[in-house]
Amino acid sequence: MKFAIVVQGNPYASQSCHSALSFAQAVVDGGHEILRVFFYHDGVLVANHLTAPPQDELDIGAAWQAFAEEHDIELVACIASCLRRGILDETEAARYEKTSATIAPGFVISGLGQLVDATINADRVVTFGA
Repeated sequence: MKFAIVVQGNPYASQSCHSALSFAQAVVDGGHEILRVFFYHDGVLVANHLTAPPQDELDIGAAWQAFAEEHDIELVACIASCLRRGILDETEAARYEKTSATIAPGFVISGLGQLVDATINADRVVTFGA
């Protein structure tokens, strides 16, 4: 079965990013496929390279990066949500004349078309957060 996962909740104010990661691991462990993970609204905050969670807390962004790298899964952050929250890749930083990119390695910024594509091609779409 093919899954698309949508994460909308703030990684530091809700459990949605953690729950989505646990679900994604269960999907892979069950022999299923994840087409794409799409981070939307406050969910894009997980892609901010500048966050530094306390040492006694899970670095959820790094956990997603490691998971995606291990299983070759695309992590897409919504461009509109990212721009509103100061998360930029090199292209967007140059476009808006900002001094640097802030997106974490392993994440890409793209539009809602990536969510639509995942929705069309997945057997199931599971959303975390609101």
